[in-house]
This record gives sequence, C-alpha cells and structure tokens, in this order.
Amino acid sequence: MLTLLAFLFALALLIAVHESGHYLAAVACGVRVLRFSIGFGRPVLRRRVGRDATEWVLAAIPLGGYVRMLDEREGEVAAQQLHRAFNRQNPWKRAVIVAAGPTANLLLAALLFALVQMIGVREPLPLLGAPPAASPAAQAGVRAGLRVLATRIDGQTRSVHSWPQLQLRLQQAALDGRPVDLRVRDGARSFDLVLDFRGDALRASEPGFLRSWGLRLAGAPARIVRVLPGEPAALAGLHAGDLVLAAGATPQTLQPADAERLLQLIASSKGHPLSLQVLRSGRKLDLVVRARREAVARGESHWRIGALLDASPPSVLVRHAPLAALGIGLRRTWDLSLLSLRSLGRMVVGRASLQQISGPLTIADYAGRSAALGWAAYLSFLAVVSLSLGVLNLLPIPVLDGGHLLYYAIEILTRRAVPQRVQERLQQGGLALIALLVALALYNDLARLLGTFH
Repeated sequence: MLTLLAFLFALALLIAVHESGHYLAAVACGVRVLRFSIGFGRPVLRRRVGRDATEWVLAAIPLGGYVRMLDEREGEVAAQQLHRAFNRQNPWKRAVIVAAGPTANLLLAALLFALVQMIGVREPLPLLGAPPAASPAAQAGVRAGLRVLATRIDGQTRSVHSWPQLQLRLQQAALDGRPVDLRVRDGARSFDLVLDFRGDALRASEPGFLRSWGLRLAGAPARIVRVLPGEPAALAGLHAGDLVLAAGATPQTLQPADAERLLQLIASSKGHPLSLQVLRSGRKLDLVVRARREAVARGESHWRIGALLDASPPSVLVRHAPLAALGIGLRRTWDLSLLSLRSLGRMVVGRASLQQISGPLTIADYAGRSAALGWAAYLSFLAVVSLSLGVLNLLPIPVLDGGHLLYYAIEILTRRAVPQRVQERLQQGGLALIALLVALALYNDLARLLGTFH
C-alpha cells in the first residue's frame, strides 16, 4: 500500500508540475487554455474556472496529462478569438510555452534537492574501502580507510563531504575520460592520489563501474549492538558494545573484518569454530564462536550467532542554509542532467547498456522504498524522477516537447513552418519509437523483478 500511494503521489505531483509549466506560460503569452487534465480517459472530476472557463479535469488513467489550448488545427475558432489561438502565435512564443513544461520539472528537481539540503540528510562519509589487489584503484595507491577531502578536476578543486557527492564527481570525470586528483587523509597525514580515467569513457556508464575500478565505500565497523541470552554469541562471551576487529577460521588466519565481512564468515562457517579479535573498553580480547543452524522457509537454513550488528557506515549530517542549499540544488540538477544526457547518448551509439532504461514498475518500487526510509529519501527520489522527466521531454523526438521545439527552431531559421503533413509523419515515427522505449522499459522492469528471460 505504501508503494502504491508513494507512486501515485509522485505521478500526480510530477504531471501537475509539468502541465502547470505549459499552462502558466500559455496564459502569460495570451493563449486561451481550454482544458487542464491530470490523467487520460474518462473524467472523474471536472470544474470550469476563470473568465476563459478553463476546464480542470482529473481523469481515470493517471499516467500522464495534457493542456489543451485554443488551436485552429483542432477545431473552429471564433474570429474575435483568433489572436489567442496557439497556432497564431509566433514561433518564439510557441517555443516558450512548450519548453515551460520540462523547465518546470527541472526547477522542481532543483527545489527538492535544495529542500533536502535544508532539512538535512545523513550520508556516508567519503571513506574508501579496500580495493582488489589488481584493480586500477589499488595501483593508484587507494587503500582501506582513506578519507577523501577534496577532488581536483581540470584545475578546479572542490571539497568533498559525503560518499554520494564523491561518487557523482568520479562518475562524471570517468564519462569524460578525465583524470581526477584526490586529496586524501590517513590519520593525521594528508596526501594526493591520481585516478586516471583516461581510456575508461566507453565503459563508465556501465552499472557498477566505480566498484569494478576498485572504488567502493568502506564497510561499516562490526560493532555488536545486542546479544541474545543463550545464543552462540553470548556463550562465546560477546557483549553489547564490542567491536569486532578481525575474524578467521583460526587465530593464525585472522583478517580485518567489517560488518559485511563478518556476516559472510558467519554464513560460511557452517558451525565450525570462528576466531574473533574483539575490542572492549580499550582492551583486545580473543574469542571463539560457533554459529548455529536456523531453518527458514522452503527448507532453507542460515547460520547465526544470535547477535545484532550495527551495519550503518560512519555518516555525516549534511545541512545547509537556504541560499546555499538552493545553489547546491541547482548545481546538482545541472550535473545530473548532463550525466543523464551523456548516458542516453552512449546508449544511442551502442556504447552503454539499454538495461539502464527503467519503467513504471521500477519507479514504483523505488517510490515505496524511498518513502519507507523517510522524507529526505523520498524527496530525493522525487527530485531525480522529476529531473529525468524534464530531460526526457527535451529530447528532439517527435511527440515529445523537444520534437516540437525542433520544429520551431527550423521555422525560426528558415522563416517557414514545417509542413503539417511532414509533422504528422514524424509524429507517427515518434510514437513508434516511444512505444519501443516503453516496451523495453517494461521488459527491463520485469527482468529485474523476475530474472532475465530466456
């Protein structure tokens, strides 16, 4: 139910904002608006408002919306109203009206990003995890526990406060094939590392690129939050507040262990002794625990020790004053828009996987997940989807707003409108392309939920 409500609210908000952009621009340009509809199909609610008796409609199928304006191409227009018809406006005004919808979505994204920055959100600190030995990151000198302080790209140095912020900058640099200078700190010592992404631009848009390069967030410390009485952890002498520093099959094979690594070792121990090195009140202790088998549904089982781990990585509360937050919101919208366009361009030329395209099922899933995490996560989700909607609608594809903007640009340059019959043919091609994209998006959604089809 939470997923459904979060998804429907997101749809209604983003559609309403998009169509409001068209509506407000049309009114400002003197064009008469006949209908403002949220959804398609049979009207569920309708009301006429204003001196133009604009019909405001909530329709049965909430998967889009539209603003219907006075237009000679759609019906007879009274002589005294001709100056208010959309088709009678100069191409500059028509372009403003059409561009206002996607622009409204982009502005909403910037405002939502800014609101999240004002509310404050906890984000993981930019602490680097241990890279695989043969990875490019390891060869560049990256090692576990380094704290990233700043990035330097094309001579511009910017401080880094959180892991998501660092991820975005590294991804952008990799897409452009540019090297990045990292200012890092190890204890009290600070020094520079160079991540050379030249030659990686072709695969930078692949899912998990940064992790494959050896760049990942440091794992959460394996700190015990609670120990259940009578369970293996309690019998082994573990206490709440203990920090597991290392683990292994024997004392001689102890390896540093974060929360993720400890859980993996417990699962693979199969009830055999597991040696732990624990930090308690400043003292190091050596303990041995044996996991017990616990049956779960469908005949499966897991190995557990009866202890609760705090698996949350070290984080920082990111919060800014309104003006600073607005600047961050605008910059993040710009950066993510460019990143989206680069990724789309790479998909068009076959240099990125089409599996990145998501549809309504994935969006609904993320709507529910983000809503369950709280307001900050849900507002960030809304911002990303609004941004994506704005960028998508600006693409020069017939049927989309960007396609109409292309017509008006041609008209401005040639001083001749694109013939109506040509527009109709292009619209048909655009509809076919959109249908293919929708089918691909649904396929990807189902593949994510059910597994790849064979």
